[in-house]
Amino acid sequence: MNIFVDLALPPGALAQLQAGTTGHQLLFAHTPASSVLSRPEPDPQLARAEIAFGQPDPVAIAGASALKWIHISSSGITRYDHPEFRALMAERNVAVSNSAGVYCEACAVHVLSFLLAQARNLPLALRSPLPNGAPAWNALRQASSTLRGETVLILGYGAIGRCLAPMLALLGMDVIAFRRHPQGDESVPVVTEKELAPAWQRARHLINILPDNAQTRGFFDAARFAALPPGAIFYNIGRGTTVDQAALGEALRSGRLHAAWLDVTDPEPLPQDHPLRRQPNCFITPHVAGGQPDEYQALVRHFLDNLQRFVHQRPLVDRVI
Repeated sequence: MNIFVDLALPPGALAQLQAGTTGHQLLFAHTPASSVLSRPEPDPQLARAEIAFGQPDPVAIAGASALKWIHISSSGITRYDHPEFRALMAERNVAVSNSAGVYCEACAVHVLSFLLAQARNLPLALRSPLPNGAPAWNALRQASSTLRGETVLILGYGAIGRCLAPMLALLGMDVIAFRRHPQGDESVPVVTEKELAPAWQRARHLINILPDNAQTRGFFDAARFAALPPGAIFYNIGRGTTVDQAALGEALRSGRLHAAWLDVTDPEPLPQDHPLRRQPNCFITPHVAGGQPDEYQALVRHFLDNLQRFVHQRPLVDRVI
């Protein structure tokens, strides 16, 4: 089969892909995708492909009648997550899978690091050369917590949420997940839109893993931040577009939110003069939650595993459409 690839792979991962696709024809994009957030360029080679691996242009996909399977090289599928695209893929019987399994553990560890850093007051402790026994030293110690017994609400219970929930449970946290359409296989209590308000009002920690789509953009607005218990903490490793950042800044300034930890913003990167960067209780990492030493090799391994599944007509891992 012809496999269209628009990833800029390093040499090791490229050799791995070539070795694992022996017997198939690789069609490399003339302009590889520079980022999962950048707009992909149409490429005429896609029209010849039965399989696409990477971030193919949705408009070009519509004209690629030979396609049978698309494997997205990211966990998020923002550019493909709308009713028209889903309907087209269903009509043409094209399977779509993503790479959530590659990134779920790294993202879960990243947000866990956020929670632990907040619980142990690391931003303050790391810059506080306080003498043992001083009043401020005692205050810092007493302000540090273990997270045991605290309620955490995870919004978006996909691959990352499933990986994260057991980590939080081991710390003794009370874990609740929000999911619009529960599947029945969740390992923690799940609330839907109807039951969200009570869980929201008791959450000390709010973890956003929502994707970016028409239903989630601006989900975290002024009204939702105002409904949180005073002193709640907000963490975002989902998408920046799901948050009204002016409302987030106001919630931080007013004290309604004790702190915010963000790996994603809107736009990215967030300008250096953005008000959130001046908030002393807002901590921002530059969209690195999924980072890992062998990221591209892991992406290729995930694709090659699914390629074998596709060839032998077995269920795909991380199928999203």
